[in-house]
Amino acid sequence: MTTADSPNPTAPLARAAAETPTSLWNDSADPNELQASIGFGAVGATCNPVIAFTAINKYPEIWGPRLRELAAEHPTWGESELGWEAVRELSIDAAKLLLPIFEETGGRNGRLSIQTDPRLYRDADALVAQAVEFSQLAPNIIVKIPATATGIAAMEEAAYRGVSINATCSFTVPQAVAVGEALERALDRRAAEGLPEQEFGHVVTIMGGRLDDWLKKWAGAERILTTPGALDWAGVAALKRAHQIFTERGYRSRILSAAFRSFLHWSELVGGDLVVSPPFDWQVRINENNVPAENRIDVPVDADVMAELMELSEFRRAYEPDGMNIDEFLDFGATRNTLRQFLDADAQLDALVRDAILPGA
Repeated sequence: MTTADSPNPTAPLARAAAETPTSLWNDSADPNELQASIGFGAVGATCNPVIAFTAINKYPEIWGPRLRELAAEHPTWGESELGWEAVRELSIDAAKLLLPIFEETGGRNGRLSIQTDPRLYRDADALVAQAVEFSQLAPNIIVKIPATATGIAAMEEAAYRGVSINATCSFTVPQAVAVGEALERALDRRAAEGLPEQEFGHVVTIMGGRLDDWLKKWAGAERILTTPGALDWAGVAALKRAHQIFTERGYRSRILSAAFRSFLHWSELVGGDLVVSPPFDWQVRINENNVPAENRIDVPVDADVMAELMELSEFRRAYEPDGMNIDEFLDFGATRNTLRQFLDADAQLDALVRDAILPGA
């Protein structure tokens, strides 16, 4: 009988995890989903403001009373402070589920990713301070910081201080390369100063599905017609290119595939020494449909599809390592849209706390 601690070896996700360097993470800190995902072979998990709000909102019978307890314990705290304390607790609980994997792999896997407050995206010092604080919540915490000019500076400093990093709000090859280089500088600084060397498990996310979303929106606004399905390969192409560059340059961080829009964001990357982080339902469907777990990381995207994508100036910005400079990252359409979504989720979390501690009459 297969249990959460005994993955079904015939399922595609488990086969990929067992037979290739590709690691599976669960794109949620929901404890029930994470436990089941570990049963599929997951060795990590991620959280962000949208995910945190969804998980807390999903269990009102747990979080409603807990938020009222926190409000009683901290009578001067506002809604945001209470909400972020709930996020901390959610993350600590999820990290416990992954701790045995963390210990078994020496820190390479078994990490729970928690995101910095999106409202701090303009303040590098505040991002570093919160990253350091979050890293102390559990030994296997990895901290998300946006891949903007401000965020990358914060990542380098936080990594130098010993924080394990996961770049978020990252959609393009130039963003990934800039983060990879910053993490290399941080590791080199640590080595030069004789600071303890350890496996930090740094990962650099490319939200492939959100790149696809943005290019579809951009092409529509530009009144550009594309072959149906061609833009669904944009994120895959960027992920493959970034993985190739990281491998060639020997970066000590791994690419992470997130923001799934199709099973291609897993199946086309199997075989790479990278992380794939599908939402739980995508994992279930990949297994249910027995999507082949074949080594496809080095199989190029169809030449005709690539030729069509390369005709799009916005895709070239996202695909070429020098397609954007670091000061352009914040204004990239996918970055602006995603940051706004994270900020909206933060506001929704405030409202959820308000309803719990100050319900309407």
